[in-house]
Amino acid sequence: MDFVTHGLKLPKAPQHRARERFVASLRAYVLIDLANELRSDYEQEVLPALADKQAPAPKDGVAVHKLMRGRDQFNFYSSLRCTAQEIVWDSVIDFLEGQQPLLDERFTALSEDQSVAGSLQLNPSLKAPGYYDVTDVHLMPGNYDAHGKDTGLAPGSLYDNGFNVFAFGAMGREFSDIGWSMAQFTKLRFPELNPQCIVDVGCTVGHNTLPWKQTFPDARVHGLDLAAGCLKYGHARAQSMGIEAHFQQARADHLPFEDNSVDVVFSSMFLHELPLKHIQATLAEAFRVLRPGGVMLHMELPPNAPLAPYDQFYLDWDSYYNSEPFYKNFRDQDYQQLCTDAGFDRDRFFQAVMPRFTYVEESEFESAVMGEAKFDEDTGRLSHDIEWYGFGAVKGEES
Repeated sequence: MDFVTHGLKLPKAPQHRARERFVASLRAYVLIDLANELRSDYEQEVLPALADKQAPAPKDGVAVHKLMRGRDQFNFYSSLRCTAQEIVWDSVIDFLEGQQPLLDERFTALSEDQSVAGSLQLNPSLKAPGYYDVTDVHLMPGNYDAHGKDTGLAPGSLYDNGFNVFAFGAMGREFSDIGWSMAQFTKLRFPELNPQCIVDVGCTVGHNTLPWKQTFPDARVHGLDLAAGCLKYGHARAQSMGIEAHFQQARADHLPFEDNSVDVVFSSMFLHELPLKHIQATLAEAFRVLRPGGVMLHMELPPNAPLAPYDQFYLDWDSYYNSEPFYKNFRDQDYQQLCTDAGFDRDRFFQAVMPRFTYVEESEFESAVMGEAKFDEDTGRLSHDIEWYGFGAVKGEES
């Protein structure tokens, strides 16, 4: 199978497709089979050894981490997971390096296509925050924009092709299930909303932006990001799919919208890549631009507090070994308090755990999102049984 099927799909030889499929399978093996073996080592070896010593069981993920570090199973898992992460990018980057002329040609043709009313607005003078230029998040070479050295479509193509391998098919067709799930969640939980303006912050290539337009066709949908190459790619991608979206280079903590002018502010797997002060500023900006009754919704990693100690440890692995320096600090926060500090009423906070919308019957999805959030070992864990977590708040009518 090809992971990319839209109009920016590149002509790959059989050996390139085979390499991608192999690496995707390796990722699935590490994150499912080896992850299960790691849990078994903890439950069948580590915990019984503590009980034999009459020592207390660990109370949080940090304590579990201390117990697991140095164990053969943990070392093997961590080593192979880091290697698999690195070769995700190696599996596509050599091939993509020779494709820039073809990508430029398609970008020009798609941008000139008047049959789709999407738009692209770049701001070359926009200054990125300091942390952004010094981190290769999830070990992706050059981060999202080759650290400002490449404004062509190559960074967007690397992200799109690489992350489809990274997710081994667990995020749906066109890598869009998060967008579908969160848009459908919003439609079900807030049926009176009827949004006219939806903003996706940290949109990268728009894979989770477009389902919002497909779910709410009357809305004007915006995708914002710092990375020019990802935005150019996202614009061309949307045009090729015949879906109107408006991409703009902007910062999440300085949104280019008037006060009380937006109905939905959304993000997917974005906040955990920010230092805490930028998270706080991003939430405050969402509050500022939302209309009274508007919804802020972030698809994210679940907070540590409601999870079992082992599950805290497992999800926090990335913060130590996968170039995600802000990951754990974010997950240690009280998300409700973050929203309250940003200006939202405390009793208007919400959270939900849900199955993947494009993988289940609509009745199963609706039952999950309309009920109380239930956390378990699959919440936020990338696997074939992953459950998405979302949280946010509604802006009060009196605001």
